Amino acid sequence: MATKQTEPVTIISLRNLSLETPEPQQKESKTFTVEDAVETIGFGRFHIALFLIMGSTGVAEAMEIMLIAVVSPVIRCEWQLENWQVALVTTMVFFGYMVFSILFGLLADRYGRWKILLISFLWGAYFSLLTSFSPSYIWFVFLRTVVGCGVSGHAQGLIIKTEFLPTKYRGYMLPLSQVFWLAGSLLIIGLASVVIPSIGWRWLIRIASIPGIILILAFKFIPESARFNVSTGNTQAALATLEHIARMNRSVMPEGKLVEPILEKRGRFADLLDAKYLRTTLQIWVIWLGISFAYYGVILASAELLERDLVCGSRSESEVVVTVGDTEGSQSPCHCHMFAPSDYKTMIISTIGEIALNPFNILGINFLGRRLSLSITMACTALFFLLLNICTSSAGLIGFLFMLRALVAANFNTIYIYTAEVYPTTMRALGMGTSGSLCRIGAMVAPFISQVLMSASFLGALCLFSSVCVVCAISALTLPIETKGRALQVSG
Repeated sequence: MATKQTEPVTIISLRNLSLETPEPQQKESKTFTVEDAVETIGFGRFHIALFLIMGSTGVAEAMEIMLIAVVSPVIRCEWQLENWQVALVTTMVFFGYMVFSILFGLLADRYGRWKILLISFLWGAYFSLLTSFSPSYIWFVFLRTVVGCGVSGHAQGLIIKTEFLPTKYRGYMLPLSQVFWLAGSLLIIGLASVVIPSIGWRWLIRIASIPGIILILAFKFIPESARFNVSTGNTQAALATLEHIARMNRSVMPEGKLVEPILEKRGRFADLLDAKYLRTTLQIWVIWLGISFAYYGVILASAELLERDLVCGSRSESEVVVTVGDTEGSQSPCHCHMFAPSDYKTMIISTIGEIALNPFNILGINFLGRRLSLSITMACTALFFLLLNICTSSAGLIGFLFMLRALVAANFNTIYIYTAEVYPTTMRALGMGTSGSLCRIGAMVAPFISQVLMSASFLGALCLFSSVCVVCAISALTLPIETKGRALQVSG
């Protein structure tokens, strides 16, 4: 009987089949970034204080910049200046601003936004007070140039605000900062109408330096940017700042440990021209230059239109020719026409225009995006420059100036926000600084167009302003990066 073959059976112990139980591992600790913390903490009381204090830097800056427009007729009369000499004052202020804007941007990316902001305010207040004691035109130009150097650091206030605000609030809160610039402009015009006729322009300068001095005392309530601190490896300081904000806002911090890479390469000019940002940087520079050219062109043209009555291309019959020197019969072509109360009123009304389009500007920035919104307002600015050539009544002139001031202010609002958002933390201050520097080239040229060329060819000056605005509108529309709703970048 054949034996039944049995198939070999492999007996495997169930013990061997069981998967090895992994050794218990430590639970991964949670981490978070500054961006996570800012978004988690949200908007609250700290940000309101930040908005009021850092926003007020615009009051001081506006008063120092607008000061030249209201003082120009007085120093023209006192020192018997010609058109180019009056224009040179503004140009040199912006020359100082241009040079130190880059320097302060470099230093802010390397040593901190808060320190540079404090230094710039101390500098500006000190030399502004010295300006009031200027014994001559040359000293006045020199000291105002040094003031311009100091004022260039005020932009760090905007960067600090940008780096602390949650993403969804930046498009609303940053444009509202225009209120402070408006307040500074109105304040200096109102003070000029009272102070200059009574106690003179020197006291106006002294009074105008007071807001800056008060702000210096308020800076101690605002900490250094947490984004800057973590980028330099000072994580403990950043964490302490974020915890302080959370307590003020009665909010909570995200769970875990604050972790950010230490960024050794900070504040390098070459990064702005890196392939990733080259096109953006060049187009931003064009836009900044054009916006500044148009903005200060409108401000100075407004003063010139009132001072010399160039409406409809005419000259004021009340223009007074003054004699320069003791030589009999030698006369200077300069004129002396002081602002009347009605002129100050017109300046105030047109200045209020800077806030008129703010609600529409905020809506455009948040719903249309930064690029399209800026392109539209720049194109409208070009149109209203041309409309200014229409021979109209005084009320019509005020209306055109009102709309122009509203549009140029909206342009500045949008480009400030876009520039602060598009660059990463490692070069944000430098990006703002170089843009502000290029911006001052436009501001340096504007006085010679508004105060010199406009007297020779009114239409030619307006066409030049309009053409520059058209170029800026095209450049804004074709920017490669849209920052609407985008988180702030840490590194490039």
